[in-house]
Amino acid sequence: MRSQVVIVGGGFGGLYAAKALRKAPVRVTIVDRTNHHVFQPLLYQVATAGLSAIDIGEPIRRILRRQSNATVLLGNVTRIDTDGRLVHLASGDILDYDYLIVATGAAHSYFGHDDWAEYAPGLNTIEDALEIRRRILVAFERAELADDPTERVHFLTFVVLGAGPTGAELAGAIAELARHALVADFRRISPRDAHIVLIEAGDRVLSTYPESLSTKAQRQLERLGVEVRTGEIVTGIDGRGVDTSAGRLEAATVLWAAGVAASPLGASLGAPLDSAGRVLVEPDLTLPGHPEASVVGDLAAATHHGAPVPGVAPAAMQMGRHASRTIERAISGQPPEPFHYIDKGSMATLGRSSAIASIKGLRLSGFPAWAAWLLVHIVFLIGFRNRFVVLFEWTKAYLTYGRSARLILFQESEE
Repeated sequence: MRSQVVIVGGGFGGLYAAKALRKAPVRVTIVDRTNHHVFQPLLYQVATAGLSAIDIGEPIRRILRRQSNATVLLGNVTRIDTDGRLVHLASGDILDYDYLIVATGAAHSYFGHDDWAEYAPGLNTIEDALEIRRRILVAFERAELADDPTERVHFLTFVVLGAGPTGAELAGAIAELARHALVADFRRISPRDAHIVLIEAGDRVLSTYPESLSTKAQRQLERLGVEVRTGEIVTGIDGRGVDTSAGRLEAATVLWAAGVAASPLGASLGAPLDSAGRVLVEPDLTLPGHPEASVVGDLAAATHHGAPVPGVAPAAMQMGRHASRTIERAISGQPPEPFHYIDKGSMATLGRSSAIASIKGLRLSGFPAWAAWLLVHIVFLIGFRNRFVVLFEWTKAYLTYGRSARLILFQESEE
């Protein structure tokens, strides 16, 4: 009888693990609480009306439809019994396994201030992106309605907290939306009057990049009209704005990009966790004492040459493939091999023709970095339709500054 492999999570790590097992003598069950895989690096484009949700998502069933040994289940995993080799779902169903891969990723972390989430949404899912897009577009609409100049300023102030890749990309995209895409759409206000503020507790933006690229990134953001504030610590967030170590900033729209924490499912695995809730795995990505179970992606506290493996999509892909190879080696009676992370570089886009990239010692900024970023993201999008539509939308936006996905989807209470 073929061994049963259960993969929890349909993100980059889980999906690439499943695909790597397509020819293995196993039965694969991939379970996720949504029915789709999301290309997370482009979530900010959905949040800022550059792309629609379907452009960066694809049903997991469709992705794996030709993989005969794979079964896809829609379900929310609540607990994993590693001793009994059982996966418990919220529905009450239980999945047994011979091998397990956990790839449930990470969520927002408000550093003990979970009450801030109501006022400053983070960006991790399509639902998050649609909510952020709604808040941004509604802010412009309310500014158009406001007669009080002070209220107009309030609605036209946008604060992004955290200047890592997500925060920097969000801030740059909001600036482009205000300065170009919306500029001819309103009569009582000028969207160009929008005040976009990017706040970072550290001493520079994009601190994981070389300092020279961080400096160039800040200059590019400032040219787009973003006010960059570094060395400011957030002390409070409410429905009217943000309190920081430098004082009060009134703003109708506050967005969170300052921190993430690992999925709480990691705590049920019975393995030690780091301070961010990530599972401290063995060098081969398996759980201590449980060689049949692997943890990959943002949930894994893995190291390579003594340095932490970054929580980025390429790392999750590599981890997923490695976990699958570990299973195949175990089935054939071979010992496991340690995981070796191959750093293929990192890049962040800040706006039209504005980006930075660090690729194997090569440091790019401006248009060359932006072109490299565009190419990489097109290549890794799943599905021909996705690639074609996204390339078409980007080409149109580059030529016209247009942003087509500008529908406001109100929550029920606001209709």
